[in-house]
Amino acid sequence: MPFSQPTQGFRLHYERSGSGTPVVLVHGNPGDHKEYSRLVPLLGDGVEVVVPDLRGYGQSDNHLENVGNAYALSGQVDGVIALLDELGISDAVLCGYDVGSFTVQTIAMKRPDLAHSLVIAPPTMGVGRRVLEEDAVNAFLNAILYKTRLVEDLIDGKPDAVRAALKENLQNWSAPGSSVVDELLDHLTENHSAPGAFLASVMWFRHPEGNPITYYANETKPAPSDRFFKNITILWPDSDPLFPTEWSDTLDDYYSDYSLHIMKNVGHFSPLEAPETWATHVLEHVAAAAKE
Repeated sequence: MPFSQPTQGFRLHYERSGSGTPVVLVHGNPGDHKEYSRLVPLLGDGVEVVVPDLRGYGQSDNHLENVGNAYALSGQVDGVIALLDELGISDAVLCGYDVGSFTVQTIAMKRPDLAHSLVIAPPTMGVGRRVLEEDAVNAFLNAILYKTRLVEDLIDGKPDAVRAALKENLQNWSAPGSSVVDELLDHLTENHSAPGAFLASVMWFRHPEGNPITYYANETKPAPSDRFFKNITILWPDSDPLFPTEWSDTLDDYYSDYSLHIMKNVGHFSPLEAPETWATHVLEHVAAAAKE
């Protein structure tokens, strides 16, 4: 089982396959590398695919003592950057959704040399204070719950409670008829049931830069010259209660070189629900990178 060298005391577990143009796939919450299990085979052997587990997820380290900002967006970004540097990867097609989306976007801004281009699903920039509207707050109740001691007192280390919390998100965020619950629930419950494991997986939400409610409530529109400049394809599910398609109306204010594709009858867990769509767009970016 491959692990990175420790950064800030954390090793990342990762899977690596194929050779050629590098593609990096960063998972969401709740999740790990298994969220890309249906996508990776569609990319073929002519692509070098790296799929890490973020800190606190999957098989990566999940320490809880003296961690500072290790689980914040900035800390997670530092961990993935260190992994890519260790593996000698640059000019990659960076892909992610959910917490993985902001992770790869931030990597591209902090280290442009690591990113040829991106393929993401929401979150995107530009939601702003709409996140405080009633429907949005109801959808993001997990982001509020995870900031409270209820995680430690009622969920963490209790397998039945962990399973119930994971099932709530997997069911409510996936499209009707989706197989996401069947594909992920047992796997994630096993990963998150040990004492401290569920808590580590939600630490992202205890930092303002990663918690969607606090992040978006304080978001400001950048100057045109400061918009995200890397070429990026945004795959937006039409059945994701967390990110309604109407929220795509401000993309022009935040991205200077993007294309938007609406995925029909797809929920939040789009790499599992629409792997063929993801593969088509990722391979388009791979082909473009190979020509340069």
